Amino acid sequence: MSGKILVVDDEDIIRESLSFILRKEGYDVDEAENGRVAQGKLLEGNYDIVVTDLEMPQMRGIELLEEIKKLNIHTSIIIITAFGSLDTAISALRAGASDYILKPIEFDELIIKIKRMFEIKELLLENRILKKEIQRSYDFDNIVGKSPAIKKIYDMIQTVAETDSTVLITGNSGTGKELVAKALHYKSKRKNKPFITVNCGAITENLIESELFGHKRGAFTGAISDKEGFIKAADGGTLFLDEISELPLQLQVKLLRVLQEKEFTPVGTTTSFPVNVRFIATTNKELKEEINAGKFREDLYFRLNVIEINLPSLKEREEDIPLLADHFLDKYRKEMNKNIKGIDNEAIRALISYEWRGEVRELENIIERSVIFCKGEYITIQDLPPAFRPKFGIVDFSKLGSLEESVRRFERDYILKALESNAYNKEKTSELLQVGLSTLYRKLKELDIKA
Repeated sequence: MSGKILVVDDEDIIRESLSFILRKEGYDVDEAENGRVAQGKLLEGNYDIVVTDLEMPQMRGIELLEEIKKLNIHTSIIIITAFGSLDTAISALRAGASDYILKPIEFDELIIKIKRMFEIKELLLENRILKKEIQRSYDFDNIVGKSPAIKKIYDMIQTVAETDSTVLITGNSGTGKELVAKALHYKSKRKNKPFITVNCGAITENLIESELFGHKRGAFTGAISDKEGFIKAADGGTLFLDEISELPLQLQVKLLRVLQEKEFTPVGTTTSFPVNVRFIATTNKELKEEINAGKFREDLYFRLNVIEINLPSLKEREEDIPLLADHFLDKYRKEMNKNIKGIDNEAIRALISYEWRGEVRELENIIERSVIFCKGEYITIQDLPPAFRPKFGIVDFSKLGSLEESVRRFERDYILKALESNAYNKEKTSELLQVGLSTLYRKLKELDIKA
């Protein structure tokens, strides 16, 4: 069925006619002869739409509407009313009804309204699912790792998310600064408002002021209409300024004013507008060095650095590498529809010992590449790039035996090679090995060397 509908009317002929028509359209239809019966049915089961008359005995349609709203369920309501009761229908719309239809009922009109209502309900459901999916994707629980260094980041996100304080996220490129910024947003009370990202290094210097603050028509050549900037677009939500160190000095002054005064001035006007935005900034540079070099304003640094979250490098959280590798493997085997069970121990050891200059981003790229080239059930060292393969092969310690056995084997081979190089002359061999002749004879006996 396309959906479940409850038809409520005290007139049998209207109720039965509506039910008949709607069932022909493929809907699952239930009936109630008054508001009280309808209330009981709503308590027992779920309905997508209620079509109800306004004037009925025991409980009027407007009262039924109020009871439905108290139940806090996602049920849409269509009111049936006579032309003379149009004011009452309008009151019902104000009280939360979705639509109304006049008597005598035009069945085609009702069917069109119901179809449209189901389309809207489907869109709203998709929107709710999408919002939950986005929030789940950027929830801090999805930041992978169990190391003490990353647990500290979890705790900071949990503490800071609900505040409106400005946050500066620092760390090497590829450590996941944007992921932390999104986690801060989607864990906050602003989660249903915009999250706007601005890469300060990706916009040319002559455009970034207009992009950030917006402009008025005629502010400069080519400004043919008013433009809303990123700051205004983020009103009520979060503005994420990626690589803040790349922001030109003259704009740093204007940004400082926004942070201090909670207002901004578009290009081409002297009028300031209030704005409610939380700022999160990132940098992979040492801002204090940028300040000393005259490239970054110290007052802006202190205004941004209310709370600093410094992301650890992979070198500081080596124990998280297998977890991250498995996380990315799960992501890409699903995307590529490949039946890969995991990563073998030799490959995992190679990943842990590698110097990750590109941090987590590089690790993700390596795993994506490995999934592409993997032909078996497990990613092996052969599926990794050549840089991960040892020059002299991996030593299989399980076949070496004890340390004593290994030393004995080494001594025996070493003395034999020395004897061979001296045509088995023991005096010359003892001189070469820098040991006494009696010591050499004892070793020959101990190591069972026939010379």
